[in-house]
This record gives sequence, structure tokens and C-alpha cells, in this order.
Amino acid sequence: MSNVTVGKHGEELAREFLLKKGFKIVETNKRFSKFCEIDIIALDKNVLVFCEVKTRKTDICGTGLEAITKSKYENIKKGLFYYRQEHPEYKKFRIDVISIILEPKIDIIHLKNV
Repeated sequence: MSNVTVGKHGEELAREFLLKKGFKIVETNKRFSKFCEIDIIALDKNVLVFCEVKTRKTDICGTGLEAITKSKYENIKKGLFYYRQEHPEYKKFRIDVISIILEPKIDIIHLKNV
């Protein structure tokens, strides 16, 4: 599996996970610039959630949570503010991170309000 294929598979698993938790998916892969793409934008009740999904085949080299650098977080925040300018109807928001390990079994970690 290529890295792109792994990432797309992880995003699909994350969408399914969020839907089962009662989230409503608003948009996926929303691009604001070449540096800023939000993987999943969803509603958790009345809170707009910007989800970054990081998928790894295994945890041998760490989890996806460790891949959220300060610059990545800043880019997510920029996207959040751009989106809120386009959609001022959303008053509450947060950033979540979903880490997915595919092998030996699928493991999903969801951190809210990072």
C-alpha cells in the first residue's frame, strides 16, 4: 500500500468512526492553500470540528499523534479561521486529531480539542 492509499483508507475509517459517534460530516479534504488542507470538517452537536487524520500501517515508528508538529497545527488553525470567515454561522469550534494504526489490528485514537 502506498502512503497515499494508506492515508485515504485512514480518512475513510475516521469518517465511519465519527459517523458512528453521532457526528455529521460537513466536508472532507477542504483545501485552503498548498499548505493547508483539513481532512474532515464535521459537526458534533452544535460544535464545528476540524479533524486531522494521521494513519500509519504499524506503530513501529510511532503513532500518527506524533506527526502533529507545531507548524502542522498552525496550518490547521489557519484553515479553521479561513473556514469560519466563509461560514460565520458556526459559533463554536474545536480541533480534533484522529490517529489510526492499521496493523496488526485497526486501532483508532481520537483526541478532542487539541
